[in-house]
Amino acid sequence: MKSRYDIIVIGAGPAGMTAASLAAEHGASVALLDEQSGLGGQIYRSVTCQGASDPSILGAEYYQGKTLADRLVKSTADHVKGASVWQISEDREVGVTVDGAACLVSADHVIIATGAQERPFPVQGWTLPGVMNAGAAQILLKSSGVVLPDPVFVGTGPLLYLIAHQYLRAGVRIAAVLDTTPRENLRNALWALPQAYRNANQLWKGWGWLRDLRKSGTPFVRGVADIKIASKDSAAQIEYKHEGVWKSLSAQTVLLHQGVVPNINLGMATGCAHDWNDTQLCWHAQLDAWGQSSIEGVSIAGDGASIMGAQGAEAAGALAALGALHRIGKIDQHTRDDTGHPLHARLRSQAPFRRFLDMLYRPALQFRVPREDTTIVCRCEEVTAAHVRDAVHLGCQGPNQLKSFTRAGMGPCQGRMCGLTVSAMIADQLGRPVQDIGAARLRAPVKPLELGQLAADFRITGQRLR
Repeated sequence: MKSRYDIIVIGAGPAGMTAASLAAEHGASVALLDEQSGLGGQIYRSVTCQGASDPSILGAEYYQGKTLADRLVKSTADHVKGASVWQISEDREVGVTVDGAACLVSADHVIIATGAQERPFPVQGWTLPGVMNAGAAQILLKSSGVVLPDPVFVGTGPLLYLIAHQYLRAGVRIAAVLDTTPRENLRNALWALPQAYRNANQLWKGWGWLRDLRKSGTPFVRGVADIKIASKDSAAQIEYKHEGVWKSLSAQTVLLHQGVVPNINLGMATGCAHDWNDTQLCWHAQLDAWGQSSIEGVSIAGDGASIMGAQGAEAAGALAALGALHRIGKIDQHTRDDTGHPLHARLRSQAPFRRFLDMLYRPALQFRVPREDTTIVCRCEEVTAAHVRDAVHLGCQGPNQLKSFTRAGMGPCQGRMCGLTVSAMIADQLGRPVQDIGAARLRAPVKPLELGQLAADFRITGQRLR
């Protein structure tokens, strides 16, 4: 890794791989920084060294990521593995730790492509052994070919059904699927369905997952209104409210999921402006048509800006690269606009389908704002829902004040797992919209950083850490 590049791309998912490849192909010196040991990000994780014994388990779309990875490998971009980025300064110096040593690498332009993360699902018992996010179970399947025994899938959203379907194809007995999608969501989303039919193949694909799950005999419970999880010996005891009646079942593993949201920590810590999106119920970066953020020379691409799926992220990554190449003088405006026209058209064509999904699988308030006082909100600092509500009653008006009252958001994850919940809870208590409450103020380093790592290989002395 050199000390300076024309363009630094952070994140090796579909947006990051596409941006890095395209920029390198146009003659820019490019570094692609990623925490993982292989290319693919979350969507295409381990696609170049897949661990599943049967390729059909993960589906044909998963292997489309190999085309992007092969293109990146053939380019001149430097792929830096195991790179943990903890800072982007106002003059585009990127603080990164690689092989236990920290250093600063500068660029004329930085593209943040950190992708999505699973939305917090703060229900009673979500921190118990045997309970995990469904996305983590998919990571095990993709990276090691490992499946978890006797799972209960709980939540809502296409990814939940996809992972359950992958488990079904892997021959795993699924104890149950407890679907928390509010019944009224379908009625609210119906107006968006006609336009979503432009992507009818994707609609039919999702319908096929549900059909196969039902045909398999897997218990599939719709309209689940509440969830509580408790430990019982080596298994988890799940209580769920269905049609006004509490029922229970046991399972070895509980897999939770209620959609994905942008991973905003690095962008917010850099100072990039974000707005609240009430359809996706998360923060979106303020961007121009080429992915340029409110900070000059810093772009955000793909699901890290707004949730758009793999194909949308790929197009957004290419647009961000074109914008960066034009800004640093590698291509002229005509080349940028001419190349970008079909990419903009692709994003526009997918927008109605995404809008339909966002409305159909909008998570219910009771699964975003925990009702039980003992439910853990901040896992790092073990802050409960009661602690948050008590702080609001004492006069706390926002997530930054809440840090002083409770330490919520001050742990190693820097609020990634509790930020949305905290803002939603404060908004709910005060009867105000989330955009008025705001998000926690984030500062570098956004990832854990040891003094020994700074000392190991900090080649630039006297640097300011912001």
